[in-house]
Amino acid sequence: MTINFFLPRLMPGDPAIAMLARFHGRLSGQALHAMEVAFGADTGQSLVAQYFSYLGNSFRGDFGRSLTFFPESVSQVVLQALPWTLGLVGVTTVIAFVLGTLIGMVAAWNRGGWFDSILPPVFILLSAFPYFWIAMVCILVFSITLSWLPLGFGYTGGTDVTFSWSFIGDVLVHAVLPGATIVITSIGGWILTMRNNMIMTLAEDYVRMARAKGLSPLRIMLDYAGRNAILPNLSGFGMSLGFVVSGAILVEYVFSYPGVGYMMLQAVLNEDYPLMQALFLFITVAVLVAILLVDVVTLLLDPRTRGS
Repeated sequence: MTINFFLPRLMPGDPAIAMLARFHGRLSGQALHAMEVAFGADTGQSLVAQYFSYLGNSFRGDFGRSLTFFPESVSQVVLQALPWTLGLVGVTTVIAFVLGTLIGMVAAWNRGGWFDSILPPVFILLSAFPYFWIAMVCILVFSITLSWLPLGFGYTGGTDVTFSWSFIGDVLVHAVLPGATIVITSIGGWILTMRNNMIMTLAEDYVRMARAKGLSPLRIMLDYAGRNAILPNLSGFGMSLGFVVSGAILVEYVFSYPGVGYMMLQAVLNEDYPLMQALFLFITVAVLVAILLVDVVTLLLDPRTRGS
């Protein structure tokens, strides 16, 4: 939280001055000072006083008001964007991890076969391309050339935001391209690491013993080899799941998707101290919680980690 407080203040500029530019300078000195207080950049207070005020407000759940979306509070702004990011980036991250793990497992089990020779190299090659490049290619092919899918945003403009099947279908259609972009560019890493882990696990004595006992290949692949090979991947998955809160900034920016990543970019561009601080704090907490959950899952999958 200390780094979170000082990091935005190392940036040049003043949030109140940036807000003043929106009003073309038509604000009194008293109004400007009130904005500085509201945005946590009160030049009348010492930096130490601002710091302790920030800590007290944060523990009370008061993150101030957003400069970018003034006069809404930061909490309201974040809660509006969080479901979009969790729905898009969270689901696609889980899909990429599950598919990458399964493909890597099968490729290692059939090492040297056609499956191992085609799919892993193709996905690993695609993962080398930047997010934004794949996103723009998808837009060019499927939106502009073929007109199959919308260009971007979370839903069709002018549509009422209601919990109905028509709105849900519209949201899913708009999420196809950004979701596919995230899966395509992230699945290769999971395939490669799972394949390498699986190959090393297949050489272990307990796998040989399972084969000697005549167990079915599917059971050996899933229960004996796959269950142990996936353990190193879980830590990386926990980190990825934690960073879901920050969103895929480049993907959300290209598609103008109303998620946390796009919001973070807007906060930095507008010198929105309160919004930046809240987003950084949420990302940190999300990463810590995700790592804790991964440790719990590791304890369940690997009895050796439980101690005596």
